[in-house]
Formats: sequence, C-alpha cells, structure tokens
Amino acid sequence: MEQNLKQAAEQKMSKAINILKSDFDKIRTGRVHPSILDQVSVDYYGTMTPINQVASVTVSDSQTLSVVPWEKNLIPSIERAILESNIGLNPSSVGDLIKVPMPPLSQERRRELIKVVKGFAEDCKVSIRNIRREANDASKKKLKEKEISSDEDKRFQEEIQKLTDVNIKNVDSFLAVKEKDILTV
Repeated sequence: MEQNLKQAAEQKMSKAINILKSDFDKIRTGRVHPSILDQVSVDYYGTMTPINQVASVTVSDSQTLSVVPWEKNLIPSIERAILESNIGLNPSSVGDLIKVPMPPLSQERRRELIKVVKGFAEDCKVSIRNIRREANDASKKKLKEKEISSDEDKRFQEEIQKLTDVNIKNVDSFLAVKEKDILTV
C-alpha cells in the first residue's frame, strides 16, 4: 500500500520536473533552439495549431531559425503568428522558407529572463512540496484508520522526504544550468 503511494508521489514529482524542463526550453537564451517557437500557434484553416505541426523548424546557423511550412499558403500566417507571439522575433520570408533571426539579448533582458526562470523553478519546488504533503496526508490517514503502524508511517514519511530532497536538488541544478546558459554571451 505504501509502495503505491510512494510510486504515485514519485511519478507526480517527475511530471513536475518535466514541466519545468519544458518551461525552461521556452525561454530564449543566447543560443538558437527550435523549441523557442513551440508556444507559437498558427491559424490553420480556422484552428489554432502549434507551429511544429504545420511546418518544420530547424536551426540554419548559430543565430537563425528556419521555418519551412508544409503548405506554401501558410507562410503569411506563420509570419504573423511569430510576430504576434511577443517573443521578440522578426521573421522574414525568402521563397518557401521563413528565416527567424535571433537578436542578441541585452544585459537587462537577461536579468529579466533569470527572474522568470527562478519563478518557474520556485513553482516547481512548491508543486513538489505539495506532492510530499499529499503523500504524507495519505499515510497519516492510513495510520488513523489503523491500516499501518506508526513505525511504517514514520519510515514512509522519511522516504518521501528523501525523494522530495532529491527532486528539489534536481530543480536547483537545472536552474543553475539555465542561469548559466542565459548569462553566456
């Protein structure tokens, strides 16, 4: 019974970490990465569709993304969607290709991005702590209903705390890597 609670908590914590990683991928750093455009949606025949489902997004050089739509008539829609996405990018079409140059980040913008990244990390830590609390509450409920002994409850809470500590440490290490990435000019 406790093992199921621990596995559920472990799965929820790993989901929280995966969400953090995906949030980090959306933050633009000095390097070009196709996932920068993941949050951009294009009007595809009346339906808002993620850009990676209507075009191929690749890195053409160290400062430029290339977007190749699967349908030529989508070029204006994709350009408009990138412009309106408020990520600070100016696309330009060259034949069947849309080039998206990455402007260099100012020091002020880098500091703003670090604040955003720290906010994502803190949200993830809060989620992990909430998962720990839920697991501990479930264990205490089992103890109250006399399904487990107080020793088992204590052992379970220690295991959940170790799991929480490991995941919080992972969040901190991901944050340190992302901060370094943002500050690298």
